[in-house]
Amino acid sequence: MKKILVCLLVVILAISCAVSLFACKNNEEVIVVGITDYEPMNYKDASGNWTGFDTELAIKVFEELGYKVVFKEIQWEQKYTELEAGTIQCIWNGFTSNGSDEINGVEVPRSDSVDFSYDYMINQQCIVVKAADKDSYTSVDTSFVEKIGVAEAGSAGFAAASDFAGVADVKEATSQRTALQEVLAGSASFAVIDILMAKAMVGSGDFASLAIADSIKLEGEQYAVGFKKGSDLTAKVNAELEKLGESGYLTELATKYNLQNSVITDYSSQK
Repeated sequence: MKKILVCLLVVILAISCAVSLFACKNNEEVIVVGITDYEPMNYKDASGNWTGFDTELAIKVFEELGYKVVFKEIQWEQKYTELEAGTIQCIWNGFTSNGSDEINGVEVPRSDSVDFSYDYMINQQCIVVKAADKDSYTSVDTSFVEKIGVAEAGSAGFAAASDFAGVADVKEATSQRTALQEVLAGSASFAVIDILMAKAMVGSGDFASLAIADSIKLEGEQYAVGFKKGSDLTAKVNAELEKLGESGYLTELATKYNLQNSVITDYSSQK
């Protein structure tokens, strides 16, 4: 009887240790990626699962590095707070690397706040208005006088809209999608969002009555992944991006989301 009890205790102890080791291993391998709802980069499919170019790329890169990815939807203006607090380990969501943020009334380059990976996508901001009003938007110097705009809080679009000559106000939206909804509702005359999202959403579905004011061209920008300052993940992700660029995976993934003309696959000039 005593031998049986001893054997049972050994088995229970072994199972307990195995479970503990498994849990620890999983904890070590989980990485939390901060995102917002931004089609075609990160958005939910019909089943409610996250998908998109950035979603798939993040999963691919971190799987190669031995991590399981968990996506956390964040408020964009809280991205640095989330990163510093450790509630997310990176920002992978069409993050403009050559942008700036206003901190205590001073424009500060974003690269002062985070470490960026290689730039992997070319983007620019664009102006979205009701299709019936499109032809009246021709210049940042004259077309926005006394008008109310909207853009995602803390975004490159918000910074751009705030500089338009004579603009009456720029409202802060919780996401680029809600910025478009404000234009639909008439609570704002125009929205400034990423052109990659605008091309994917404007002119069809819920946003069929909206259009890009393509007579106005705004400054180009690049997307990169943002990490906490000093993170060793930056170099690791860069190495994986190089491999995926050389293998053709990036081009294939970009084509899937109709981004083949925007993706960057050669990082030799960024080293």
